[in-house]
Amino acid sequence: MPSSTPAVELVQEIAHQHLFNQFWLSLFFVVPMVLVARAMVAGTRYSAILIIVVFGLLMGWLLVATGVSRPGLADFPMLGMIAQATIVALAASFFVGGQELRRLLSRRSAPADESVVYSTEQLFLGTGRTQFVFVARAFFLLLGLEALVRVIAGTVPSNSLGRYYPLVAYMGLVVAVVLVDHKAVIADKRRYLRKGIAEMTVLTALLLVGHHVAVWIRPTIALPQIFFVMLLAAGAGALLFRWSHGPTLRCLLFAGIPVVLAANFVIGGSRIGEAFGLSGMHAVLAYGFFGQLMWMFGGMALLVSAGTAAVRNLGPGMAGALSHAGLTGACTAGDFGDVATRRAPIMINIPFFGHVFVFSILAVSVERGALALLPAVAVALAGIALTAWSLRTMRSAAGDDAMEVKALMQFSFGWQLTAVFGGLLLLELSGMSIQDALMATSSALSHFGLFAAIQGGMAGEAAAGMIAFVFAMPFLVHPMVFFTFGRAMENDGTMHRRAVYAIAAVGLLGVSGAIVLATI
Repeated sequence: MPSSTPAVELVQEIAHQHLFNQFWLSLFFVVPMVLVARAMVAGTRYSAILIIVVFGLLMGWLLVATGVSRPGLADFPMLGMIAQATIVALAASFFVGGQELRRLLSRRSAPADESVVYSTEQLFLGTGRTQFVFVARAFFLLLGLEALVRVIAGTVPSNSLGRYYPLVAYMGLVVAVVLVDHKAVIADKRRYLRKGIAEMTVLTALLLVGHHVAVWIRPTIALPQIFFVMLLAAGAGALLFRWSHGPTLRCLLFAGIPVVLAANFVIGGSRIGEAFGLSGMHAVLAYGFFGQLMWMFGGMALLVSAGTAAVRNLGPGMAGALSHAGLTGACTAGDFGDVATRRAPIMINIPFFGHVFVFSILAVSVERGALALLPAVAVALAGIALTAWSLRTMRSAAGDDAMEVKALMQFSFGWQLTAVFGGLLLLELSGMSIQDALMATSSALSHFGLFAAIQGGMAGEAAAGMIAFVFAMPFLVHPMVFFTFGRAMENDGTMHRRAVYAIAAVGLLGVSGAIVLATI
């Protein structure tokens, strides 16, 4: 026995080193990627999400191509933790969306927030000191909250990092609390820090309650955790509509989605070679790629035909109508202007109330192994009717802020139902399996809610393992998406109408080809 002690100590030392290696490697993968992306679009009106897509996919592919890791990057479980924290970033967005909705519907306003003045000194090209702190803090917050929720809920995975989740939660949250830009002007630093801790506590509670409700109701209907978290977070935001944001919400709104996407794209890029060898995956990827064009630019074409080509409407309108990850990140980060930034949380939340239909019908469909046709047709028709109503409202808005917001709320709800169930009906007719159809639909819309649900296991383990890649691939379309939005911002915030119609037509032709491919 004594002779084995050195061997045991060596194994423990290697395990401890593995933990800290994972921590620094994940930090090195994610944070510099976001900073480089911001640097490459500095001085332009384009979004950093575009660069994160390309760099993330390339890095993931290189890790596998050079033999450093295997598809899925199981050797980097902490990077997987960041990728799995999608629901944390969304919970923050839902909370703020609930606040904005309450203010809009009750015609009440929150007092002006003068508690913090950010430092504008550039620490890196395109990123100020306070913005850099937000990016770094978002990394620690996502890591800490994801670990803490899993420890309390008892869902810690059985990987090499599982036993260290309490330590990861502690490290992440402690660093996030103390990581404050000392050059930002903060009226009351103690109060500011307390607000950050309070926001962490509320987010943790919302995630845990959402998890337990999903588990409780699963024997009746397998609704995903994200559905209940959305309702709870939006409700909490509506109750606390006067709450001025502390450091937790500020950094998650600014950098939460870019950090989550960076981690997901690295993992997705690692599966490039594996995915193309799977049966039926070509049709899934083709629909995701061209569906991105059809549903995105088709929706914009409808809004343009209703008399608005302004990015203040198109950006948040399409972010909400598709629950679109890239546009959501671009809007909340301020890439499309202040008006779009204020409107985005509202539009992101509105269609999620329609997820009562989306997730309930999809949960039943997954259990049956095929799409529930009659409910899907009914919801798709309701979506078309609501979309038509929204276009009529937009035509009568004539630039009025309240009327535009009302029209966009109607459009976000209606086009979401149309795109989700219209697309699923097309894929069902093509003979695609429900699991592949869900991945294709999430990919074609860059739909954050479906992505989080599939990532959480709604469509089975195979889809959960592959969704990061399937979701990432259509982001290669995003050079076109963000190029058109960038050009529009340079054109006084007005989108080029003919380009929208032309790209929508290309998307329609591509989707038709993908449907034919799925039938072969």
